[in-house]
Amino acid sequence: MSRKREFTCINCPLSCTVTVRPGEAGLTVSGNECRRGEEYALQEYTDPRRVLTGTVVVEGAALPRLPVKTDTPIPKALIREAAAALNKIKATAPVRCGEIIVPNFAGSGSNLVATRDLGPDLDL
Repeated sequence: MSRKREFTCINCPLSCTVTVRPGEAGLTVSGNECRRGEEYALQEYTDPRRVLTGTVVVEGAALPRLPVKTDTPIPKALIREAAAALNKIKATAPVRCGEIIVPNFAGSGSNLVATRDLGPDLDL
């Protein structure tokens, strides 16, 4: 990447507009009020990542679908492929919140985990 980009930091309520510029000495960051803003902008510039949320089919449960998410952000370039892969996954009840449904989901290094308890009855 070789161009200036601006980001609105989402790490705190200040919502700083942070600018990243490439230069001969590397990347320079300006506009951030704190270190987290600098880290956020550099991450977005070099390797943007997102947490993927969705649902998968669950068998033997009171509801037909189980809400899931990746336990860490995955590369933004994998989001479409990973979202399409959700349609091919079937979990089996009972499932506990935080339980790993698919380890190393879509080769991302992140696990796909359940975000609620789900069994034959709504309450486990």
